[in-house]
Amino acid sequence: MPAPKSVLVVSLRYFGDLLLTTPLIRAVARGFEGAAVDVLVTEGAGAVLEGNADVRNILTVATRPRLGESAALVRRLWRRYDLAVIAETGDRPHLYGFFAASRRAGLLAPEVLARWWKAPLLARSVAFARNDRRIDAYRHLAEAMGLPFVARTVVPTAGGSPAVWRRHLGLDVTRDSYAVVNVAPRFRYKRWHVRGWCALFEWLHARGMRIVVSGGNAPEEREYVHEILAESAVPTIDIGGRLGFGETADLLRGAALYVGPDTATSHLAAACGTPSVVLFGPTDPRLWGPIPRRGLATPYAAVAASQRRGNVLLLQEPSLSCVPCQREGCERHRESFSACLDALTAASAIEAAQALLTRSAVSTRT
Repeated sequence: MPAPKSVLVVSLRYFGDLLLTTPLIRAVARGFEGAAVDVLVTEGAGAVLEGNADVRNILTVATRPRLGESAALVRRLWRRYDLAVIAETGDRPHLYGFFAASRRAGLLAPEVLARWWKAPLLARSVAFARNDRRIDAYRHLAEAMGLPFVARTVVPTAGGSPAVWRRHLGLDVTRDSYAVVNVAPRFRYKRWHVRGWCALFEWLHARGMRIVVSGGNAPEEREYVHEILAESAVPTIDIGGRLGFGETADLLRGAALYVGPDTATSHLAAACGTPSVVLFGPTDPRLWGPIPRRGLATPYAAVAASQRRGNVLLLQEPSLSCVPCQREGCERHRESFSACLDALTAASAIEAAQALLTRSAVSTRT
């Protein structure tokens, strides 16, 4: 493919999904040397690309744009780029890519009805089925464009100094031993139970570690955090909704440990190299398991009580035959409970945390 001077990458997905797109963005930026790379994202998600040297500009669009908003974006994009790289199979991303550039490369769904009009519009295309690993699809797409690809996420940064954390959080990241714990995922069906978090907090506190509780500012997330903190007598630093993605990444880099469910912050912690215990329920880790800092040399298994990949130790409840079901909880909606997460014990999470802390201590001494 001829080298373009300007490229638009289209990725209208959630935070964690967009983070997984960064290896593709890097492949484009470095493979097409000298090309200016912009990224079109959903409003708010661009925080994942904060401080990313591969990206020139971040363009945004509403999650559900009105007709006038879409028309304004199309006018802004019209043939502005030499190449559009469409990192999704959906209709809207492909339409934006069509308007943005005369040459396009992108992902296609395997179903004929979902791809019939898109395939003729692409100079390079890769089939991406629902049960494929997204990182593999990005690899194949990069290779189709003749670009080298490394499956390693690019972590955002806000460039914060230790003085910032002391002033705003009362935390000395250069001296304090602290764990970052994300208790509230975006959706209810990915939550672990209150008793598990309380037991983990007690264990961390007994080890002399400070506990930083991270998370978003959505009302339902904050309500769940308050429920846990009201149940636990352990002192914590609650930063929910106070930090951007780049700031959170900077904080994670100095943490001795991270613990969280299947959420964007878990992907971020893995990419930062933080020793990370990640609690998986319905989600299939073969498709969505966090990528460690040094890349994923060995794919995750579909289900195992625990499986370590680099700095990540991923936990599941293998006693239930339905794991992983790849559905939105037992009731098939985002506010559902998930029996597999309800059955995951505090002891298993504490044991995993102990293993990572011990390993980290040994690595530091050697």
